[in-house]
Amino acid sequence: MSSAPPPDHVRSTFGLREKEPVSLGADWDGGWRFGDVVLSPVGDHARAAWSAKVRETLMVDGARVAKPVRATDGRYVVSGWRADTFIEGSPEPRHDEVVSLSVRLHAATSRLEKPRFLTQPPVAPFSDIDVFVAADRAAWEPVPLRDPRRTGLLDMSKEGVEGSLALLKHLAEQRKPVELPTQLVHGDLFGTVLFAETEAPGITDITPYWRPISWAAAVVVVDALSWGGADEGLVERWDAMQEWPQMLLRALMFRVAVHALHPRSTPPALAAIERTAEQILGTL
Repeated sequence: MSSAPPPDHVRSTFGLREKEPVSLGADWDGGWRFGDVVLSPVGDHARAAWSAKVRETLMVDGARVAKPVRATDGRYVVSGWRADTFIEGSPEPRHDEVVSLSVRLHAATSRLEKPRFLTQPPVAPFSDIDVFVAADRAAWEPVPLRDPRRTGLLDMSKEGVEGSLALLKHLAEQRKPVELPTQLVHGDLFGTVLFAETEAPGITDITPYWRPISWAAAVVVVDALSWGGADEGLVERWDAMQEWPQMLLRALMFRVAVHALHPRSTPPALAAIERTAEQILGTL
């Protein structure tokens, strides 16, 4: 992932006009480093401002958290760009450490209130954010993706969509009722945690969902199995988490729904999810 450098007026508003930009790529959502500060493009103003405000005071045991840098006028987001303190590191296949970080992070976010934007349904014209909102709901609603069919968010002509929907239906049939407390969780930790040798893992952003803690951990496991080369024992090593089999099912449904809805999803990605589903269903 890359982006064009931020415009001069954005750099000026964050006090970075005299610094030379260095592209950081996907590790920082297409961000650009200016000395000790990173400017990153944001997909949703409300979510970016919320994340910045939360990270400003967030303390996580055994983790480095990128702190927001406010603009000269106090704003967190300027013309679609946010600024954060730079922290060293890059994603590594240290999957158990990411799951462990998930547990510690969500102990720290347990007192956060539910942001208003998490209650809002997808609205046309649809964005990437709407895809993930609809996919998240699909994992929990009685009939997955019924509303996206009605609204046009689900494109039935897209390659592979029928296979995605068939797998989603099969997974939904394996669900059982669960009663777990919900709270603010980071639902996209896989591939976004930064490691720098023996330094504590680094968090550059928070992608908010209102779900059980064990669901967020299950998303990490599903992603690591599908695309991170994780060993099969990863599922069993974390099976003490609450309602683990059911959370794994819902994490799978979430990723399958993303594949069905996202216009840039690919057949190899679905094949990887199908292999993970077969593995996890075999443990139920």
